[in-house]
This record gives sequence, C-alpha cells and structure tokens, in this order.
Amino acid sequence: MKKQTYIWLALLMPLLSSCVAKTETESAAINSIQLEHSVLSLSKEATKLHVPWDLQYDKVNDAILFSEISGSIRKLDIKTKAVTLIDSLADVYHQRTLGLLGMALYQPEGQQAYLYLSYTSKKDSSIFSNLYRYEYSPEGKLAHPKLLLQIPGNTGHNGSRVIVSTDKKVYWATGDAASDTFAQDSSTLNGKILRLNLDGSIPKDNPIANSYVYAWGFRNMQGLTHDAKGLIYTSEHGDAIEDEINLIRPLKNYGWPQIEGMIDTDKEKAIAKRSPRQEPIKSWTPVVAPSGLAYYGSGVIPEWKHSLLLATLKNQSLRILKLSANGQQIVDEKVLFKDQLGRLRSVLTLPNGDIYFCSSNRDWNPQKGFPQSDDDVIYRLRITDKASAPIIKPTTSKVMNNPAKTGQTLYEAYCASCHKADGKGLNNTFPPLANSTLVNGNPKDLLRVILHGLKDKHIGGAKYESTMPSFSFLKDEDIVEITNYIRTHFGNSASTINQQHLTSLR
Repeated sequence: MKKQTYIWLALLMPLLSSCVAKTETESAAINSIQLEHSVLSLSKEATKLHVPWDLQYDKVNDAILFSEISGSIRKLDIKTKAVTLIDSLADVYHQRTLGLLGMALYQPEGQQAYLYLSYTSKKDSSIFSNLYRYEYSPEGKLAHPKLLLQIPGNTGHNGSRVIVSTDKKVYWATGDAASDTFAQDSSTLNGKILRLNLDGSIPKDNPIANSYVYAWGFRNMQGLTHDAKGLIYTSEHGDAIEDEINLIRPLKNYGWPQIEGMIDTDKEKAIAKRSPRQEPIKSWTPVVAPSGLAYYGSGVIPEWKHSLLLATLKNQSLRILKLSANGQQIVDEKVLFKDQLGRLRSVLTLPNGDIYFCSSNRDWNPQKGFPQSDDDVIYRLRITDKASAPIIKPTTSKVMNNPAKTGQTLYEAYCASCHKADGKGLNNTFPPLANSTLVNGNPKDLLRVILHGLKDKHIGGAKYESTMPSFSFLKDEDIVEITNYIRTHFGNSASTINQQHLTSLR
C-alpha cells in the first residue's frame, strides 16, 4: 500500500509543481512591457510600506535594503519576499521631505562592509543634514555609527543622496537648504557634491585643498549615480522650470541660483561669460520632479544598455535616458508608467539585470487617485520570454517648450501638482485656490503672486510653508490664460482679465 502511495505521489509531483509555478507567475505579473525586441514583466515585490526613500542591493544576503523616511531601515529578501526590520533610528527628524533619506551600501570582498546614511535631525530650533557611517555585518546588522559630517538643514532642499563610486570615495549630494547664498559659496557644504574618503576624511586629491567640495552650484539634487567608468550623474529639482540631469565634473560650477538649467537668457549668458558655468546634459520645462537615478549597464535588457533610469514624482513615471557612447550626452528619452503607479521615488539596478523601483504615494504630497490600499510598493522589472499580462509600451518623450495654449492645460502643467486638480491645495503647504479671496479679488494682486512668487505667507489665518516660485518666464498670453482659468473655476466667479492688466506689473 505504501509503495502504491509513493508511486502516485511521484506521478503527481511534477503536475502539482507546474501548477504552483504557473499560479505564482500569473499573480506576480502586473504588466508586460514590450520593447523593440525584449519583453519585461512588472511585479510587486513588497507592499504597504511607509514611503521607502532609497534602495540598495545587499549582494551577500541577496536582498534589497531600503530606508523609510520616518527612520526605519528594512530588508526585502529577494527569494522569499519577506520584509524584516533591520533598525530604527531614534534621532531622525521627519517632517514632509525631511527624514531618513539616502543610503549607500559598500560591500568590498573580504573586508568590512559599511552602510552610509543621510538623514535630517533637529536640536532645539535648528535642523541639520547628517552623513553617518555604520558597520554592516554579513548577517545584515548595523553597529558602531560614526558621524562623518553635519551641515545646516532646512524644512526643504536637503538633497541627501549618497554613493560610493568606482574610486572608492563617498559622494554626498547636498541641497542648498533654501539659502540664496550657500550654493555659490564654495566655502560652505550646502548645494554641493562633497567627496570623502571611506572614513570621512578629506581625500588628498580633491580639487580644492583641504575641502570636501567637489562641485557646486546646486539647488536640490534628488538622484545620484555613477557608471562603470566612474562618471557621476545627478538629477535635480528646478524651481518653476528647468529640472536637470547633470554630468558631474570636479571644480565645476553648475550655476544655481544665478543660472537655472540651460544658459539661454541674455542675463545667464552674461554671467557665464564673466565666470564659466556648467550646463546640464538634460533639462525639462514643465518640470517633472526628478527623483532617484540609476545607471543601467547590463546587456540583459539590450535596448536599455548604457542608459540612466530616472524616477519622477510630479510626472509620475520611470524614464529611460539613453546615453551617448562617451556618456556625456542624453540622446533619447522613453517614458513608462506615466500616472499609472503614482509618485516614484527611487530606482536600483542589480547585477543580474533586474530593476527595482519604489513608489512614494504616502508621502507629504499625494497626487490624484493615490495612495491606494497597497501603497507604498517596491516593484521589479525583469526580462521574460513572453508577455503574460496586459501589454504596455514605452512612449517617446515630446519636447514641450511651449506645451499648453489653454488655461486648463497650462494649469495642469505648472500648478496642479501643488494646488491640486480641484484647486483645494494642501493644508499648511500649498494654499487653496478654490473660493479664494486672493483669486476673486483685485486681479493685480493675483498677477503679482504669479509673476513674482510668494514666501512665508499667512492666508486665512494659516501659514503656508512652501515657497511659490515666480512664473515670470511665461509669456503674457499664457499668464492671462492661467489667471482666467483660476478665476473662473474651483467655485470662483471673478471677472476675466486681459493683457493690459500685466503691463505695469512686469
């Protein structure tokens, strides 16, 4: 009897195994992505996370290490998909964009591994950006924290991505801490790319003797990566225009706040003539809010080999930026998942060609339709033999120097990510336009705000912390379209304006 049972089990096992494998494959695939020759599968690897901010690959444990903005460091086991808590940092100060941010995991063969962490802290009324180094054990445990650098922070513009490049040096992308002077002052450490030895000391071959400063003139870098040859790239938030991808060179000035994006105005050309400035290799207007950045050098997905992969927040997409052979130009741009998965925060490439990236839909600025019940999510892109889920294709990015000619499309391009599609804004951050006294009042008051921006303003008894940038770069006819759209929508019923209202305000 036992012998017959074993025979039946032996016959059934291959069938059962194939059924299980098929079910797992089908449940894992959300979409299939059709490229020119290859097919990729998109799957959810971890769900219901709290704003994962940076992803790192732990090659010893075959796991994804990730930071959550409120102070937790967790590990996703790639094989089992189990998520475990590694540590929780008590002195992390989390508010809006502040918290536990960038990480860099350094695991040299046969030597001590380190995890570099960038996070904000607060003492009394002062905010700081900190760069720490932890020892990282083969079991994935943290020990012996060492503070390498502490610099001024602010309620925004803290940058904070970290990498260890091919030269075994630590690079830290710092924000300008919302200062008008830090980025252009090479004696300060804000608005910079800083270069350190692994122990936090100043490298002897840094371009400025006895200084961490490697390059300067940055506003708020949100992505940092390097290619196999050590070329370093950053992604950076512009103000109202000119989000950037920069190729980082030592001792170069990238312009902010005197120059934004390309050197293309008479004023910017005059500044660059007096003192050289470095242009980005890519810029976007309207802005896309670029975030995490990773270099894809693998041939596993041949169409994407030698590309930068960029996560975006406002545009809510993953962008594939094809590099020229020498890595000094971006020659093509493709867009995936636009408005499908929400705000995307970080992206990571693995040695086997897989790509991991994460959403950021439970952060301070949720977009329409998000967060969803399983947010936030870590996703995986992997090459596959054939499509097993609904097929989507990357789209070609269109250059949009003058993207909108109606009030609604202009509003969607420049205003909706902050003031929201319904004009209701975000409490204590972006003031509402719906039923607004300013919007319905004297049109010149509203026009002054659109033209010249607004900072630290109390509206209706509430203080709104985010600065509204100037939109004076827009043409008069576009400002008229936006203004009239705002004044006649969101419950507003003010009179329309014409171009003559702008004449005395420019």
